[in-house]
Formats: sequence, structure tokens, C-alpha cells
Amino acid sequence: MIATPDRTPLAREFFDRPVLEVAPDLLGRVLVRTTPDGPIALRITEVEAYDGENDPGSHAFRGRTARNGVMFGPPGHVYVYFTYGMWHCMNLVCGPEGRASAVLLRAGEVIEGAEQARKRRISARNDKELAKGPARLATALDVDRALDGTDACSPEDPPLTVLTGTPVHSDQVRNGPRTGVAGDGGVHPWRFWIADDPTVSPYRAHVPRRRQT
Repeated sequence: MIATPDRTPLAREFFDRPVLEVAPDLLGRVLVRTTPDGPIALRITEVEAYDGENDPGSHAFRGRTARNGVMFGPPGHVYVYFTYGMWHCMNLVCGPEGRASAVLLRAGEVIEGAEQARKRRISARNDKELAKGPARLATALDVDRALDGTDACSPEDPPLTVLTGTPVHSDQVRNGPRTGVAGDGGVHPWRFWIADDPTVSPYRAHVPRRRQT
């Protein structure tokens, strides 16, 4: 049984709102990843909002591509991308269909299935680090591109879903610049996290990577 007082899945209407409303409202909700070895449940503690064509930091800033197509809707679907040739990151699509926006899941607290997460995150020094950062979160939950486009609001027991959980009171929500985002996309204070939560990832300004020669 998932260790949360409310195990009701969030309805599609929850996600069918502006991204800057959905992002902070996801804090405290519980993401459940169903695997053949059993469920892994994660309490969401840190997110970032990306607002499509209005946002230079968004994958959809320059329009629709094969990679970002899921971001254009419908809301409540999972957008997974591969980055730096090594890591996957997971987002939840929101807003009206046809207008790309999504919330990146940056960090969380594993509240069920920690043994599974530990096997995937063998470098974690403790359980607080299992999903401390977006790539770590996706690794701990066994998320890859195969889950891109998953309908998290499906009534047919999807492999990823979001439960009502216990929403965080507004006085516990903090926001600031997004982590590691360059240029104009990095100035938006669209990263949201739960104050003083030990699973929240540290802020890092963007550091340009050297081009390989």
C-alpha cells in the first residue's frame, strides 16, 4: 500500500491549467511508478516549469519536433527526454492541448519501493539522495524514453500516475532561478521546491560545456 493519506489519482483537469499554476501545486503529490518488481512511490519535492513558445529555456520554444511532440498535449501525459547522451529526465505535460508546456520533476522523496531505487542508484550515499536531481529521479524510478507519451491520467492502470497525496501549503513553497539553464531561459524564477526539504537538489548556475574536438 502506498504510504500516502490520499491515493486518488489526479484528474486530467488538474494538468489542464497554466504551467505556473500546475508546477507549485505538484509539490507534495505522489508519483507512482509501477514495475514488474512492484510499485515505487515518490513524494515530489522540487519541480521546474517550462512554458513552450514563451520560454527560451523550453524544448518547444522553436516549435514542434519529433523529440518534443508530447509537450503539445493532451495534458496529463509524460514527456521523457534523453540528455547529454547519458541521462533521462521526466516531465508532466500541462495546459491546453496544442500549446506546449510541461513541468520537469527535479527531485523527490522515495516513500515506497526504496529497495528497488537503491539497486538503480548504487552511488547514492543515503536514501535522501535517491532522487535528488532530475536524472537521479528518472534513474531511481526506472524511467526512460519507452515511457515517453504515457497517459498518467489513464483509468487503465498506467505505469506512471500521480496521486493527490498531501499538497504543500503555500507558505512552505519557495521559488527561484532554474538550475543549469543558459541565457534568457535561465532568468525565470520558475523552479519551485519545498522549503528545508533534504531531498531538494542544490542550485547550480549554468556552466558552459567545452566543445569536444
